[in-house]
Formats: sequence, structure tokens, C-alpha cells
Amino acid sequence: MTRQVENRSAPSRTARGTTIRLGSDFTRLWTAYTVSAVGSAVATHAFTLVAAIALSSNALQVSLLSALGGAIGALLALPVGPWIEFRRKRPIMIAADLTRFCALVTVPVAYTAGALTYLHLVVVCVLVAVCQIVFAGASGAHLKSFVARDHLIEANARFESVLWTSTTVGPPVGGLLIAVFGPTVTVMADAVSYLLSAIGIRSIATPEPEPQPRTTDHRWWRGLGEGWRHIWSDTALRLLFINTVVVSTLITAITPILAVMMLQDLHFSAFQYGLSVGVPCAAGVVGARLSRRIVAGRGPRTVLLTAGVARVLWLPWLPFVGPGWLGLAAVAAIHSGTVFFMSVFSPVFATHRLENTPSHELARVLTSWTISSNAARAVCTLAWGLLATVTTPRFAIAVAVMLLLATCACLPWKPFKAPRKAAANGPNPSGEQDGPFHNR
Repeated sequence: MTRQVENRSAPSRTARGTTIRLGSDFTRLWTAYTVSAVGSAVATHAFTLVAAIALSSNALQVSLLSALGGAIGALLALPVGPWIEFRRKRPIMIAADLTRFCALVTVPVAYTAGALTYLHLVVVCVLVAVCQIVFAGASGAHLKSFVARDHLIEANARFESVLWTSTTVGPPVGGLLIAVFGPTVTVMADAVSYLLSAIGIRSIATPEPEPQPRTTDHRWWRGLGEGWRHIWSDTALRLLFINTVVVSTLITAITPILAVMMLQDLHFSAFQYGLSVGVPCAAGVVGARLSRRIVAGRGPRTVLLTAGVARVLWLPWLPFVGPGWLGLAAVAAIHSGTVFFMSVFSPVFATHRLENTPSHELARVLTSWTISSNAARAVCTLAWGLLATVTTPRFAIAVAVMLLLATCACLPWKPFKAPRKAAANGPNPSGEQDGPFHNR
């Protein structure tokens, strides 16, 4: 179960190689994230594997599991953005982590007691989805007040590197743990990682800035559409919104179908499936480390366009993979090319979104973005599960691949203006001023 990590930061280096010292609190934040990322990497597609192995669910049932969790979670989280805006972000992040810990730990307990059901997995999926949206909205606003604007892309690249490093090792280890200890052991590992993440965030000593003050009319429903209105008013953000939501949605939709195809039709073991997911992530480590250098030499817009196109060009080969180690190597190669360019693209995209969103609207924008992604993933995951059931998994994957290629048209091909600095909201911990940046 991966979590979005584009909203955090860590110490990094300048273009000249001088280390930027961000203090012990950044080390705590980085450590908390690293532990959390490792737990999530070990538990990659944990619910998919539990449903497929422990409950013998078919492709439709596995897809429906993800769809229900995403759809109901997005609906329940709808008022979250305006609510987060007027509260301190760090306690919200801690509460989201602790809630996920409590929800996830019930899965291995129920499995051990012989009481695990499909409905139980659905409920846990919904709780995790709601907390993921809450955490994403709070952590993005927290990051912008915690990191100097000039260091955002370096910070995002560093955390992107941690993500792919952990994902390189996590899935194979998770597959091996499942083979030895059973299908729910990785869920327990993920639960513990959330607990440790909460402890790490709680240990940060730097006082959090005061939250945005409430207006006279603070009824929550009046702010529901603000996030989407800001996204739609900015041409580059609007295109990136469409592109990233559709790409993440389609990749998510075909993931359970690919898992079923590999585990049931092609007879790969859980360990081999883990290898196919984990090994390509080494390319993500390389891409994340190179992202800042590429931007320095080529510019952010060029990187967004080039990497945005290149990350989907590998996928047309996916429907043609076969069984055996040759088929496993083909899947790994396809994933490696995709992951490399995703890891180059993501830090630049995440930084552009932060810089082009006013601080007082950031929680709402990130929450709206995540709700849209989760809702779209839910609908498409269910649709592709049905498509794979009435046709074949290969045909369903092929249709998704064609649509992924079409997303290249939804990139900001026209030049967009660099963000301009507005009035600062106050000093951040690094000593620099950080305020809203607009690109109207």
C-alpha cells in the first residue's frame, strides 16, 4: 500500500554540492518518512495479495476492493480540506498515522483468528483511504511552512529517492515474508510503520506556524470547491491535474489485473511478483537523484514535458509478456523504464504545484487533488475489473495502455510563467521567507 510522498522534504545539496543543513528536526522528519516508506514498500499491494491468496478472490473482487475503498474514502473525506486549513497540520498527520495503525493491525489479528472476511478488508481500505487523503492535505501545507522555497525541488527529489530505494527492496522482501509467514505479515509491517511515523513526527521540536485564521463565515461547505477552482484557474496546473490524475488512475486500475494475470494465469510466485515490482525501483532511485541536475540544465518545463511523455512509452509492451523468467524480465524492464521517468517527473511536478498554490489554499488544493485521484481510481479500477472479467486481463491492460499514451496531449505544451513571489507569510525554519506564489 503505497502512500503519496511528494509533500515532504529532507536535507539536500545545492548545485555546487554544498550540503544544506536543515537541522535535527528535518532528520526526525526524514527518519519518520523513511521508516514509513519501508513499511509501505514491504506491503506493496498487500490488500491485493491478501484478497487473492487468503480469500481466493477473482479479478473483479480484487478490483472492487480497491474501488470501494477509494470511492467511499473520497466521499467521506470531501469536507477535509476546509477543515485542515484552519488547524495545525502536525497533529493531524499524527492522528492519521495512528488511525491507520489501528485499522491495519486488525487484519492479521482477524486472519490469525480465522475471522478475516472480504467485508473486513473493505472497511479497512476505506479507513486507510480517508486517512491518506487527510495526511496528504496536511503534510503538503506543513512542508511549505517547513522548507525554504528555493529548496523545494531538492527536498522533493531527496524524498523521491528514499521512496524508490525502499520500494526496490520492499516488494521482494514482502513477497518472501508472505511465502514464509503468510499473506498478512506485510499488513502488520505496514501498520507498525505508521506507528513509528507518528512517533517520529511527534518528536519534531520546532513550533508549527499558526494556522490560517477563520473568517467570519467559516461554515465548512463554503470552502468545498476552492481547491478545484484554484486548480482550474491556472492553465499549467489544470493540465497537470488532468494528466497526473489520469495516469495514476489507469496505472492503479491495471495493477490488480496485472497481479491476477501474473499470479494466476502466468503462475508466478508471490516472490517473483515482488521482484517484478521491486527491482525496477532501482531505476527510480537513479531518476530521483538526477532530477534536480536535469532541471538545472534543461529547465522545469522541458523536464515535465520530456519525462511526462517518456514515462508512458514503455507500457505498450506490457500486454504481451509471457510466463517464466523471460516474462518476468520483460515485466521488470517495462517497469524500469516507466519508473525512471516517473521519478524524474514527480519532484518537478510536486514543486511546481507547491509554488503555484497560495499557502492559505494549499491544504484545500492538495485535498481536492487527492480526492479526485481516489474517486477516479475507484471508478476505473472497478471498470477495468469488469472489463478483465468479460474479456481477458491482457485486453483490459491493452485498453488502459492506449489511453495512457493519449495522456501526453494533457501536458503543458504551451510555455507557462514562473511563479512570482507574493507577500510572505512569515519566516520558515530555514530563515527564508515563504509566501503564496501565483501563476494566473
